[in-house]
Amino acid sequence: MQQIVCLSAEPWRTVPTRTQQLMIRLKDAQVLFFEPPGRRWRQPGRQMRPGLTVFTLPPLPEVEPRHALLHRQRWRWLARPILRQMERHRFKEPLLWCTDPEQIHLLELLPHRGVVYDCDRDWFDLPPRWESDLALAADVVFAASPGLADHLSPCNDNIALLPNGVNFPMFTRTPADCPPELRGLTGPVLGYVGTIWPDLDLSPALRAARAMPDASFLFLGRRRDNPAADALERLPNVRFLGARRPVEVPDYLARFDVCLDFLRLDNLKNDILSPRLYEYLATGLPIVTLLPPDQVEPFPDVVYTAHTDEEFARLCRRALEETGSWARERRREHARQAAWSVRAGQVIRILRTIGLY
Repeated sequence: MQQIVCLSAEPWRTVPTRTQQLMIRLKDAQVLFFEPPGRRWRQPGRQMRPGLTVFTLPPLPEVEPRHALLHRQRWRWLARPILRQMERHRFKEPLLWCTDPEQIHLLELLPHRGVVYDCDRDWFDLPPRWESDLALAADVVFAASPGLADHLSPCNDNIALLPNGVNFPMFTRTPADCPPELRGLTGPVLGYVGTIWPDLDLSPALRAARAMPDASFLFLGRRRDNPAADALERLPNVRFLGARRPVEVPDYLARFDVCLDFLRLDNLKNDILSPRLYEYLATGLPIVTLLPPDQVEPFPDVVYTAHTDEEFARLCRRALEETGSWARERRREHARQAAWSVRAGQVIRILRTIGLY
């Protein structure tokens, strides 16, 4: 049985993170999953599956790195509950799974036989040296996109591309009955699933919704303050449905005719593919997305990619006219190859190759 100490950059969530999706699928492994400091730190560990227990680290005051002694002491305090649980579960030299450059400060405090750094974002808000040191210390680095792999390549020769994935069985199951609030819809339905962030560029949706008054545009997810969302809501063919439980999302997607994806303006150079895109692919439905002109199209054979608002509206109409089953089956095949179980299998094979599994 493999022993893994997972240092998560995010708390354990109802909507599973990348780290959760991978950890629950690592076979023959006992995982101690440590989420960031929070209110649950006094509670006992929560067992999420046999062999996977989640612990919350204690909240401690932030200390700026320039206060070197206090900064080191803070990380020693954070290491104590980890060491305590390792001793309790008889973890002697586990594999350390790191997800945040800050965790470089724990490496010298925790016994381990190997280090993995799983990089799923650009940590531009942290000192670059932390990430470079973590990548240098890692036995293998998993990068969620080619851009991240290139960014880390000077620090480690053993970098594996590991894009995000999808819970394939959940998004390909037979849908339940049509959700009540969608039963009265007539005409085609174009929809987006995900948080409406303040920087989410919804101008293409505004253009398309105005150009296609007979179609319904649905937005499923939490809504933050977004001026374009306010303008969209005033249109009679646009509805914001709010967030739904993850298990309910496929039932809403089953009512879509076209899936929509948009850019976040604060990070236009980001080439990381969201799990949302893989979830869309799993449905087989046409997908219309917007990309910056200089970004490589990820699935040019099955995704309608626009570069302007006008082109986005035009491709929405074309997507509704799609016929035949080839593109639908091809999308599902892309998603099947991106299933989280497949991603976890890739991780296991790589770790076995270097003697860490």
